[in-house]
Amino acid sequence: MKLPAIFLALLAFSVRADIIIGTFDMASIRDTSTLETKVIEDWHLNPKDAAIRQKLVEITICEWWPGLKVRMPVTMLAPAKGVCTNVLIENTSAQLKVAAASGAKLRLLKEHGVGLVFIGCVPIDTMEPVGKLHTLMEERFIQTKNTRYTPAWIWGIGDMRALTTAMAEKDVFHLKKVLATGGSKRGVATAAAGIADDRFTAIMPVVAPVVESPGGPYVEGMMPAEITKMNDAFIAAMTDPVGREKLLIRQRARSDERITVQMARDAGWSEAEMKTACNAAWEACRTTNYLDVLKKRGTEIFYNQGSNDNVSPGLVELGRRFPELPVFIVPGGQHGGAKEAGFVKSVGGLPEVDENLYAFATHHFFGARRLVSPPKVTTQWNKYKHRLAVTVTFSDGSEPQENAVWWSVNRHPDYSIAMEFDAWTSAPLKKTGTATYSGETTVEGDVRTLNVITVHAHQENGSTLTVSSPEIRLE
Repeated sequence: MKLPAIFLALLAFSVRADIIIGTFDMASIRDTSTLETKVIEDWHLNPKDAAIRQKLVEITICEWWPGLKVRMPVTMLAPAKGVCTNVLIENTSAQLKVAAASGAKLRLLKEHGVGLVFIGCVPIDTMEPVGKLHTLMEERFIQTKNTRYTPAWIWGIGDMRALTTAMAEKDVFHLKKVLATGGSKRGVATAAAGIADDRFTAIMPVVAPVVESPGGPYVEGMMPAEITKMNDAFIAAMTDPVGREKLLIRQRARSDERITVQMARDAGWSEAEMKTACNAAWEACRTTNYLDVLKKRGTEIFYNQGSNDNVSPGLVELGRRFPELPVFIVPGGQHGGAKEAGFVKSVGGLPEVDENLYAFATHHFFGARRLVSPPKVTTQWNKYKHRLAVTVTFSDGSEPQENAVWWSVNRHPDYSIAMEFDAWTSAPLKKTGTATYSGETTVEGDVRTLNVITVHAHQENGSTLTVSSPEIRLE
């Protein structure tokens, strides 16, 4: 099979390190005969809304390895009449029931006739065989050193097979543009599908890794010792026993999707292979490694992230290396989790992120509004006078109606739990010229480092698109 060009350079590197970057067999992915579709509910009108028709099926995503077929439900929603030329791929649970649309997705369906396709996407340890699949996956990865046996690979193929399922419904979908979105593991799926499958024309990953590995190295035991020590101390200092237990459960869930140093050593892996695997396991969804290819293809990208999310670390590095990547970084935004553990600002549940989906989709599908260019930020930091001055310009002439600068003092390092609770403060920016906004503020305290993000809300043609600068670190 001829390998996609975007993987060739990575394969050359990976073979030297004996870690293989798993590729996708696109011919098989697009083959409708391998879906083995089982119709659960054929097309019929939604009982609560006769303007919507729906269908529920179960499909085979792939045969992950001989004898293990992965099957997931797919819900398809469309207007009661006509065909859809635009479709949004999202994710849902593994339950065999019709997934309901809400928020921006329901608006896109009802107001603009966008078809919706929801594919089951769940943690590996809850997939069949429940409680065993993640250990079987780990064993395969250890044996083969092939990243095909990782969560990113299986989640990504799910979105692609959902699209194949929709394209088989020729009486309902005549597709021209396809946008994928989703948060967390579903954001991983979104990015992986957009990278590997040129049928996707836009992606909006939410709280998903961009540069670094989510939540820590894929090989557990290779986290820097100082970070591990910080995290152990943070958990030990928690006074709420319920919150502590919720946080420990989260840590264990992440562990269930990874291998350990001991497992790798027992299988004869070298230190170099373990280091390579830490990042290579997530290569399928690392969009920044494929920006040139995606730009040439015309794929539109818009990441929505949280500044305080240790599943999407490296945001300062992202700004240094890829300042032109469209992002909305929510100052203080977290990945999500138990409120008892202190997670109160989940990015995926914010109304401005839902509105961003609507704005981005109406831009991509219909050209109904512009996609604001990433702002260019100039900063002046006088650490002796504790004065921060910021000027923001928009190269495309955009003039957002709401503009603010946010800052955080002495941020904790990526992957530390304490980083997820860093405080942020804001001040308004004022228009000082054409597509230019400025502000100055005093920053109190013993400032060793100062992180800055500017946030801008742009209203146009009935929607609001909120964008941000990259995260900038001043010292």
